[in-house]
Amino acid sequence: MSALNIPLRTSARLGRSVTAIGWGAFKIGRNQGAKYPDSYELPSESDSVALVRNVIALGVHAIDTAPAYGLSEHRVGLALEGLNPAVRQKVFLSTKAGEQFSDGVSRYDFAHDAIFKSVQESLARLQSESVNMVWIHSDGSDIAILRDGGAIAALDSLKSTGKIGAIGFSPKSPEGAAVALLDPRVDALMLEFHPNAQEMRAILVAAEKVGKAIFVKKPLASGRLDPASAIPWILAHSAVTCVVVGGLSIERLRANASLAV
Repeated sequence: MSALNIPLRTSARLGRSVTAIGWGAFKIGRNQGAKYPDSYELPSESDSVALVRNVIALGVHAIDTAPAYGLSEHRVGLALEGLNPAVRQKVFLSTKAGEQFSDGVSRYDFAHDAIFKSVQESLARLQSESVNMVWIHSDGSDIAILRDGGAIAALDSLKSTGKIGAIGFSPKSPEGAAVALLDPRVDALMLEFHPNAQEMRAILVAAEKVGKAIFVKKPLASGRLDPASAIPWILAHSAVTCVVVGGLSIERLRANASLAV
């Protein structure tokens, strides 16, 4: 597969460059509770592994997964196993903590020990000694999570031992994002930001001033926006480090990633 020359974006807090387009691995692991589309067939393990490797071969090197994504972490781990070390080194791998999904229901636990255990289990599923970043995946109680402090403290401990490279927070509200920006331990925020959702615009400006990374989730508003207009619009904001798109089609990913070239 011919690779795209996807631009790299840097953030002082990440300590490395990241491709401007990333890929979310939700759909290779879970098809329950998905918002878009309503239903789809879960790919086989072999097809999932092949897809992850094709994503990397395409030049999309930022891969995001989560324990709440069902089989996703396990399948991403299988795909990364045995990669050429030079290729593996290019991959920016992130996962999440705070949310577990079973029997069609999300359950949240942001206690220190729960977060610490979740990351250790994620590393085992990913067959990796470390990941580049772990996101705290908020349930909407952004400020309470941050003020309690246990979740961020757990990640900070893991960061100090080299198990994770950076600490991310995925808030639901601008108010929560603003509090996260003030926490010196938080390196990055994952926000929904696109032409139809601009509530976080001030957060982008503030994050850029302090050198914190911004990853954009749901850039196409769950399929409601045209990629040809939405992705360039988002990337025109210099504060944005990476736009994370999803899906199971490598052809569609190529088309979306080409918009960043």
